[in-house]
Formats: sequence, structure tokens, C-alpha cells
Amino acid sequence: MRGNPVVNRRVVHKWRQVGIPTAGSVKIKILLCCCIALTLVVLAGLASSFMGWTGHPDSSYRLSSPRGRYAIVMNTWKRYDLLKQSIAHYVSCPRLESIHIVWSEPEPPSESLKRYLNRVAQSNSGDGHSVELKFDINTEDSLNNRFKEIKDLNTDAVFSIDDDVIFPCSSVELAFSVWQSAPETMVGFVPRVHWVDESKGKDHYIYGGWWSVWWTGTYSMVLSKAAFFHKKYFSLYTNEMPASIREYVAKNRNCEDIAMSFLVANATGGPPIWVKGKIFEIGSTGISSLGGHSERRTECVNRFVTVFGGMPLVSTSVKAIDSRSVWFW
Repeated sequence: MRGNPVVNRRVVHKWRQVGIPTAGSVKIKILLCCCIALTLVVLAGLASSFMGWTGHPDSSYRLSSPRGRYAIVMNTWKRYDLLKQSIAHYVSCPRLESIHIVWSEPEPPSESLKRYLNRVAQSNSGDGHSVELKFDINTEDSLNNRFKEIKDLNTDAVFSIDDDVIFPCSSVELAFSVWQSAPETMVGFVPRVHWVDESKGKDHYIYGGWWSVWWTGTYSMVLSKAAFFHKKYFSLYTNEMPASIREYVAKNRNCEDIAMSFLVANATGGPPIWVKGKIFEIGSTGISSLGGHSERRTECVNRFVTVFGGMPLVSTSVKAIDSRSVWFW
């Protein structure tokens, strides 16, 4: 029997009456849950800003540990306006301990320049901490000077930087935090890559610039124009690395950054770490804009491979990003 059609219609009508408010209730509950979750996220962000939390280690650790702060080693050459601008910016970074200016000019820095920079360092230092400012004077002009051992460094971490590039303190602090998790390697903002030149055999390599990194999604170096590394590599570069490499760098005025990448990779057996960060070029174009730059860098790579007895660079596709700055990751 198919049953009483009147009874069936009544049953269906009854379930419709029950089902409609039930479905509506579920939707309302889901919407309320989403609103509550969003409210909690917003309140958490506000609470952290009100309490002054920045995601850095507590102040006692920052002051007591050599890994709690970092030093900037800044390479400069007769660009005093850029030097002033860079110093004025970086002294405000929260965990900066000191700035060492690598000075390789024939004449020592003028007293007026030193007074100005010291005054800026005192007035712009953030968090009530005074940043120490020092000139490391060199008697000869050589790109190797930027990696000379500094005896009075009080921090393990060194942020090597050129005077014509500026990164926001938030980006520098992120890179420093990444370095703290991997203090043996190089952590930087400017990646480069190498690959085998198959037309010349498996032992011959090509140097690739930024567009090669962008196209392949891989890199094997981070340039020392903006990179963190351990201070011990200063000593290794000056005292342990083959002298022929330092002589080549001094003679050709190029490739000291590639030499440092080789040195660190050879010591660690691993790749560097590329950190995503905004970069502001405040100077004019450098040697990288000259004709034949890539060819000269390729020559450096192959010469260094010969001296090291093999290719120490390791390629990777890992990139560190601050997840707080993106919605989905």
C-alpha cells in the first residue's frame, strides 16, 4: 500500500517546519563562531601592541647573551651623505649593539663626520639603548677589508651591509631571528645562484643573477651586501682561506662576496637562507651595472672551485617569510 496521501502530506509538512529553523540555526551558529574567532584575533593583536610585544626575546636575554644582539659592519667609500642616512636609520633597530664602519680611504674620517655620526647614534638609538659607533681604519684600499677580523666585537652575529642599501628594521630583525635558529650559515636578503655549464663539462659553472633566481626558484648564495653570519668567519676569511683568493679579490676588485659564500658553504656543507625583505637602493648603480659583470662573476666562481678543489655551494629553494605579514601561508 502506498499509504494515506493526507497523512503523508502532513508528515512532510511537519518535517519541513522542523527542518527549516534547524538549518537556519546551524547557519547562524557558524556565522557567530566566525565573528567570535575574528574578534579574538583582533583583540590578540591589540593586546600585543598595547603590551609592547614585538616577537623578540625578553630584555634580560637580549642584554646577557652574545646571540641576543648583533653588530652591523658597514662598507663605505666616499659617500658621506649615504653613510649618514644609513647610520641614522639603522641605529633605531631594537637589537643592534654596535656599528663598525669599514674605512679604506686614503684620509681618515674627519672630526666633523665622526661628531655628526656619534650625535646621530646617540639621539636615534631606540629602546633606551645607546648604539656604539666605531671606525675600523684600514691602510690599504681592498674589498677584503670588509671581512677583516674585528677583535672587539661583543656579539656573535654580524650583519654585513653596504652603505647604499636600506632595509626596514622589521626586516633586519626577522633576518636576525632566522640567523639565531641557524647561526652557522649565512642569512641574507640578496640571493644568487650557480649552475653547471653543460656546454663546457660538468666541472664548469655559470653565475646567475637575480633574474636567474626568479626564473628557477633556486639559489645557492646570499650576497654579503646584506647578510648575517657568525663573526668567526672573519677570522677564517683572513687567516684560513687560501691567500690566492684574497689576492684575486684585491686585484680584480670583485667577488669578495662570492668568496665568503664559498667559505661558509665549505665550512657548513649546507645552503644559505634567503629572507624576504623590502630593499631600498639609495645610491647610484654600482659595479653590477657595468658591462661584462656576469662574465667576471662566472670567472670568479670557476677560479674559486679550482682553489677549493670542488664546488661547495649548495642550492636550495627555501625562503623565510614573516607569516604575520600575510593572511594565508
